[in-house]
Amino acid sequence: MRLLKQLVAVAAVAFAGSMGVGAVQGNALLTLILGVATAVLLVFVYARVVRWSERRAPVEVAAKGAASAVGRGLLIGVGMFAAVILNIALIGGYRIDGAGSVAGAVGVLGLMAAAAVTEELLFRGILFRIVEERAGTWLALALTGLLFGLSHLFNPHASLWGAIAIAIEAGGMLAAAYAATRTLWVPIGLHFGWNFAAAGIFGTEVSGNGAQEGLLHGVTSGPALLTGGEFGPEASPYAVLFGLLLAVAFMWLARRRGNVVPLRRGATATLAQ
Repeated sequence: MRLLKQLVAVAAVAFAGSMGVGAVQGNALLTLILGVATAVLLVFVYARVVRWSERRAPVEVAAKGAASAVGRGLLIGVGMFAAVILNIALIGGYRIDGAGSVAGAVGVLGLMAAAAVTEELLFRGILFRIVEERAGTWLALALTGLLFGLSHLFNPHASLWGAIAIAIEAGGMLAAAYAATRTLWVPIGLHFGWNFAAAGIFGTEVSGNGAQEGLLHGVTSGPALLTGGEFGPEASPYAVLFGLLLAVAFMWLARRRGNVVPLRRGATATLAQ
């Protein structure tokens, strides 16, 4: 029941925020303001509904240490995407064709802030965390990663391979980041850094949603199998490889810190009920 309460509360705020952001998307400054406001409100509502439905302090979104944790995630996300785009460029699949738009990048900041916070609260803060309590870390990682990938099938230029790639490189990696740190701020920063680097810096497609106008005017060409095609670099094998490596590193850290929850006996039967 608490899962439903939390999902409904966060999804309602996310929907209202997306409507507002969509209505002003032609205005970069308003998009930034509404996007960031939506992200802040989402965290506030999540914290309140968790406190109400679970009778505990929502330590996973505690203010203490939030800035440094987001910063660490941001650096990892930007660095990971830069490594992916560099490898695609080395095979001739990406080139910079001039400067982009600062205003466009400002608007992308707002869009990606709202998107990253929404998805991390829903998939890692609620689904992964609650499933993990009943089924253990590994099963929760697999199930929520799969759901995260499948949710991207509704995007305009979606593909089955793109959804599978997202499930592995993002669904698994971001859940592993939460398992290792037990804070949502690191996966939020990582998610935002990846998305902003893709659209706001390098001007590429993000999960099949179309290319945004970023700081650079990027051009992707060549075999879709290597570049990701219309879905974007997230469907590139380079993204899958780097995401998988990061997921392994995070899970190693989670195990070392004693953060891996074992599979409970009868957990699969409990989840099926």
